[in-house]
Amino acid sequence: MKQYLPLLRSSLLFTSMSDTGILSVLRCLKAQAVSFDKNEYILRRGDTVESIGLLLSGGANILQEDFWGNQNIVAHIQPGQIFAEAFACTPNAPLTVSVLAAAPCEILFLQIRNILQTCNSVCDFHGTVIRNLLSDLAAKNLRFNEKISHITQRTTRAKILSYLSAESLRWGVSSFSIPFNRQQLADYLSVDRSALSAELSKLQKEGILRYHKNSFTLLKKNATDTIS
Repeated sequence: MKQYLPLLRSSLLFTSMSDTGILSVLRCLKAQAVSFDKNEYILRRGDTVESIGLLLSGGANILQEDFWGNQNIVAHIQPGQIFAEAFACTPNAPLTVSVLAAAPCEILFLQIRNILQTCNSVCDFHGTVIRNLLSDLAAKNLRFNEKISHITQRTTRAKILSYLSAESLRWGVSSFSIPFNRQQLADYLSVDRSALSAELSKLQKEGILRYHKNSFTLLKKNATDTIS
């Protein structure tokens, strides 16, 4: 597992832990790395899970899927982030979402039972992992509430501006990249892709933003009066 240490140090789950501590915890949690191809399901709706997933490489999307196969992107997972922790912490709770590989990726699975129960060796770093897990769950809740604020805007334009403004504030810069292509962004914001593309084009023509593929620059012109 030593080859993963540079990434694991940056993961919220292992915040404030030394390399020695991280390796000790990985042994305690019976960590196992598994590879997935692009568009391969990592977890499916209806499954039950006993492990937390931590993305080591690539990217993945958390999806809501209905009876007819329509998909809505709930969140995008980037390297160092964990997923399925809420379901893993709830015994026998079936997943209400699926996790799909957005690119070839590698996942580190960590047994939740070994996190929630004190290990026989009384691992010095066990309490740190539990605190970090709680912090991650709280951060996920805040991100979920943030998404709700985006998708409850009344128009496609307002949804776009709400999301892009939040991303700019998150990174502290006016130029940034997002983890979604056009269809994925439309799914995330619960809007039609054609309507999304049309509004982005209008916003660029009006001098409110510039974009190329998934890179955006927000301009100083006040967009408040243009929301309709």
